[in-house]
Amino acid sequence: MARAGLTAERVTVAAAELADEFGLDQVTMSKVARRLGVKDASLYTHVRSLEDLRGRIALLAADEKTIGIAEATAGRAGKDALVAFANAWREYARKHPGRYMATQIPIRIDPELAAKASGPRRAVELTYGMLRGYGLAEPDLTDAVRLLRSTFHGFVALEAAGGFAHERSPQQSWVRVLDALHTLLEHWPPSREGDSA
Repeated sequence: MARAGLTAERVTVAAAELADEFGLDQVTMSKVARRLGVKDASLYTHVRSLEDLRGRIALLAADEKTIGIAEATAGRAGKDALVAFANAWREYARKHPGRYMATQIPIRIDPELAAKASGPRRAVELTYGMLRGYGLAEPDLTDAVRLLRSTFHGFVALEAAGGFAHERSPQQSWVRVLDALHTLLEHWPPSREGDSA
């Protein structure tokens, strides 16, 4: 018998909590049902499948991460905005590793749910808006977005995996990485469209 008040949102949050505790790849419908104290079949009234549930986790995480970044960067520009943006990204990845991973891997998301979700769209707006503060325009904006995402995700993934086994602290390196990114963004090399190398 389904627990009273069970909703797609409650199922998603329970799954997201499991993802943070054990890893996104360890989330199963059975584990979510046990967490909620219901039978597996009860979940299918609210979510279609495990893939649908992972898509919902990704959308929840995108919303949460974007809200954190928006709050951190409000009223800031230039290096202050970049640092606040990066720190909010890293903090979310540290606090919610399973949810964060759902935003970084390809997951098929129900188009209807995706259309209603503001998180992914707002994330793009925030990122491009912050980079426009450096005077960048297309195609440089897209290239810079990819650079930031690669740098931030690479750093937090290596840090989470214990990949920085050196006496210099990851925090010291993080600060210098952000200094370097700021300098690069201020002196972005001119685009040479047509170059394939």
